[in-house]
Amino acid sequence: MKSSFNVAEHGGGSYRLLALLRWVMVVIFVSFGMQKFTLQSAQGIVQFISNSPFVSWLSVFGFRGEAYFLGVVEFAIAALLAAGAFSPIMSAMGSLMGIVTFAITWSFFFTTPGVVKWSLSTDPMAWNLAGEFLFKDIVLLCVCVVLFLASLPKSVFRLRTA
Repeated sequence: MKSSFNVAEHGGGSYRLLALLRWVMVVIFVSFGMQKFTLQSAQGIVQFISNSPFVSWLSVFGFRGEAYFLGVVEFAIAALLAAGAFSPIMSAMGSLMGIVTFAITWSFFFTTPGVVKWSLSTDPMAWNLAGEFLFKDIVLLCVCVVLFLASLPKSVFRLRTA
């Protein structure tokens, strides 16, 4: 049975260029995954994890264990995205997991105390360095959304022409 899902590497025209986004995301997830195995990264993510309603349960693994868990998940996403160059289902799964990852990371912007200072002054929304670090993830979230939508069958996502 032939899958009706799509892989950018098998497309034509501008659709084929989405393959570049896939491989950039593979590199990003591998680098993020590697960082989770360092003490500095483990210390850096504690403030986000402990305040998140979505991933605070990771504390059951301990200080380093929660970082290791996330690192393994990020390596798995990188592997699925890489395999997605050959398997349309893997492409959809990897990009969907990327969407979930960055949606949760983006939520830290709102759940971590002190990251954003809301006011009615001349600067209605100001954030600190942690906020700047998190703010970039909206772009990565959008890249994963594009990769996911591009992997869907034409019958599901009719805007794609290739």
